[in-house]
Amino acid sequence: MAVSRSLRRNQTITYILAGILCIFFLYFFFGDSAKIPSLPAAPRQFLKSKEAASNALSPPSLPFKRPAKLGPDETPPPPPVVHYHMNNVTTTADPVGNRESVLILTPLARFYEEYWENLCKLTYPHDLISLGFIIPRGREGNLATQQLQERIQKTQAPTNKNRFASITILRQETEPTIVQSESERHAFGAQKERRAAMSKARNSLLFTTLGPTTSWVLWLDSDIIETPPTLIQDLASHDQPIVVPNCFQRYYNEEKKAMDIRPYDYNSWQDSETALEMAKKMGPDDILLEGYAEMATYRNLMAKLDDRNGNPQAEMQLDGVGGSALLVKAEVHRDGAMFPPFPFYNLIETEGFAKMAKRLGWHAVGLPNYYVYHYNE
Repeated sequence: MAVSRSLRRNQTITYILAGILCIFFLYFFFGDSAKIPSLPAAPRQFLKSKEAASNALSPPSLPFKRPAKLGPDETPPPPPVVHYHMNNVTTTADPVGNRESVLILTPLARFYEEYWENLCKLTYPHDLISLGFIIPRGREGNLATQQLQERIQKTQAPTNKNRFASITILRQETEPTIVQSESERHAFGAQKERRAAMSKARNSLLFTTLGPTTSWVLWLDSDIIETPPTLIQDLASHDQPIVVPNCFQRYYNEEKKAMDIRPYDYNSWQDSETALEMAKKMGPDDILLEGYAEMATYRNLMAKLDDRNGNPQAEMQLDGVGGSALLVKAEVHRDGAMFPPFPFYNLIETEGFAKMAKRLGWHAVGLPNYYVYHYNE
């Protein structure tokens, strides 16, 4: 039976409208939201989804949106299914140009105003930076938490266009059993217990906050109060799996009657035959410690090899690293390199991390002429 001309015309219009509608839906679900002027460009490895960060089960390295308050008879929506292209997680010498996410992790026992001010002055795009903190229980930890939250409220205010992508605060389950004054904290006899506790804190913080979009992890101690504003870009430009600047301390030199700088972190070093021989004679639960007269290792310490007029981009290979400021490609941690709270080849914490990373095929470099500064108590 022949179809009328008006009916054929209506069918043609219906097909055209259906095609336009399909194109619209495909663009809506798979279109690049980075092209929308009102939205910041997202990390390129993230497959766009409007539900990506609206649920508590979303990765903490993404912005978390508080869900709307539910009524008494309403049930929360199911967790979203989010796809990540892990092959697209880049770690390059141009992290800003490639929109690479950075996770800055800080074990925090005391809050230093200068630390937060320095953090906020970093020129790396703050919408690509996630922050993570782990704070011990106890009176001092409670005070540090309060001070940190006060600053976070100001920095993350809706009126501040330079907000960080997300901030995570963890509280340790137990109170610290180790004293926190600088002299007692660095006493030789306290090191094994202290650094084992530090390792557990670092690992808890890392495993909780590392997300699938993270490209770099910057470990930054809470008492690092001065760095170049371009710290992240400068370290990442070396395109190394693990890179460490030289940690110094400003102080008043009584002999010169003027301000001066001195080495602070001695945990970045090149191994020596003496240290290797000492390790061979140690038991499996013994650890080698650096920077103590009780244990002369004769290693090449990066802290002693700086040239204040030298090239800040100069590199040296390292066998041990300090954790005051430490930039790590996220894939190194994803491969399993963590901070051993137990003797690992007679090394522990950050030095043990460098050894573990090396066993996994990654190497560390240090920048002897590139400085960050530790608080002077």
